[in-house]
Amino acid sequence: MKNKANQITLIYILSTLFLAIVSYKLAKHLPYLTTFTFNFVKDLFFITITGLFFRYILSKNDEKNSEVNKNLRQTNDKLKESNDKYDIVAKATSDTIWDWKIPEDHITWNKGIKEIFGYSQNQVGHNSRWWFDNIHPEDSIKMSIKLYSFLEQKTEKWQDQYRFKCSDGSYKYVLDRGFIIKDENGKAIRMIGTIQDITKQKEEENRLKLLETVFTEARDAIIITEAISNDNQVPKIVFANPAFNRMSGYEHSEVIGKSLNSFMGKNSDLHEIEKLTDSIKNRKECFLEIILYKKDQSEYWVRLSFIPVYNVEHDLSHWISIQRDITEEKKLEKEKEILIRELTQNNKDLKQFSYITSHNLRAPLSNLMGLLNLIEDFTIEDEELKEILAGFKMSTHFLNNTINDLAKVITIKDSTSIQNEELLIRDVFKNILNQLQIQLDDIKPQLNIDYGTITKINTNKAYFESIFINLLTNSLKYRSKNRDLTIDIIITEEENNTIKIIFKDNGIGIDLERNKNKVFGLYQRFHDYPDSKGLGLFLVKSQIETMGGNISIQSEVDKGTEFTLTFKS
Repeated sequence: MKNKANQITLIYILSTLFLAIVSYKLAKHLPYLTTFTFNFVKDLFFITITGLFFRYILSKNDEKNSEVNKNLRQTNDKLKESNDKYDIVAKATSDTIWDWKIPEDHITWNKGIKEIFGYSQNQVGHNSRWWFDNIHPEDSIKMSIKLYSFLEQKTEKWQDQYRFKCSDGSYKYVLDRGFIIKDENGKAIRMIGTIQDITKQKEEENRLKLLETVFTEARDAIIITEAISNDNQVPKIVFANPAFNRMSGYEHSEVIGKSLNSFMGKNSDLHEIEKLTDSIKNRKECFLEIILYKKDQSEYWVRLSFIPVYNVEHDLSHWISIQRDITEEKKLEKEKEILIRELTQNNKDLKQFSYITSHNLRAPLSNLMGLLNLIEDFTIEDEELKEILAGFKMSTHFLNNTINDLAKVITIKDSTSIQNEELLIRDVFKNILNQLQIQLDDIKPQLNIDYGTITKINTNKAYFESIFINLLTNSLKYRSKNRDLTIDIIITEEENNTIKIIFKDNGIGIDLERNKNKVFGLYQRFHDYPDSKGLGLFLVKSQIETMGGNISIQSEVDKGTEFTLTFKS
């Protein structure tokens, strides 16, 4: 038999025939045989008809079942195809797909929850609370309000952006989009959606916003141009920040599409323009200073850079130029150049005057000194003449000393380079003390020299000796009458290859509040001593600075003075 309906029909007919035959066999022994035969034929006919009818019914039912099975197979095939597409799309997009049955508050998640956020299946909650609990606290309330407000509306599609927590505690920016299903009463019963990781896009968006802020808020002018120009000029401008508009005086719409050449004019340096065009031709960055022209044709100086920008394929896409207005700087630079020229000329004139003063006057001064010496051999009776000659002699000697002092200063100031040598520092101080032996023996100060670990110093011997002879002479000259003179010299080695020497005495001191800015000045005297010329400290400062060192002072009246000197070792 080819189908189940035929099998069931045959079984039914055979069963009923069997029962009929058995009944017939039993009826042979009954007196009403003829009636039984008629009944048997009638039953046999009835069984056959009902069997065929039953077969018809079963056949129709079998056809219906076959159609249902066929439809089920087609539906299953479509579902399988749909599921395959669903899996493929999910893998291709790497999205997390969720299905929320709203009345039951049950959510199912696809494998994307593991791939994107790192959650295993046993870590994932299946209700909306787990979902909302993992939304960033700053986004959770806003997002939930928007979602539940949407559920009450008539629209079917929803989307929002927020930050979702990963299994490691970090957050990712996501774009969540959903489709809502409602029942016949318009009540939301189900929602299906996808969560897309947009962290990189968001970071890029934030970076672009930051760059936009930098561009728009920068004080320096920033322009972006096209990559190339067909007319041998600077490529056309496609972007200019507000600073460029303020600097140039043009509106933004007037700038776009122009070349930087449009802002150049007659006083723009041709060499700098050529430098710019060469850099564009060779696709290399360049830096230049050039005069540009504002909308009102007034000039302004800019220091600008012109830098090539390449895309991911390493093709030149744009040029970016950063420009700074240096008009005031150029103005000050020009004024500085003029001042330097004037000072240089004045210095030359003063130096020439100093040479004339110190050298050209020597011959007549020597003649005067000679004449004064000759006059001393004559006896002069006239007292008034004697007084005149004495005053003339004093003035001549004073002038001679002044010229000698100027010669010393010029010698120091004119020394562009001095010869240094390695000296044994104990020997240098021994030589200094020998030169002042007479004064030291006369005054007998308490002199303490602490050499520390210093044995050698690399310096100019003549200047070094002159500095400390001047300091020692001042200490001896300006000692206090109320106490014995004490002089301390402490030598130490400092960082950066320098030697520090502290020279301290307990003399009469200097009032620094009144004379701080004049201490190392030329011909500055702070005490009314007859042999005080105000030259010593000026020479000390000049000599030590010529050697690349420096000197500072601390002093208090009637307590003493302390000098700190530093020398390059």
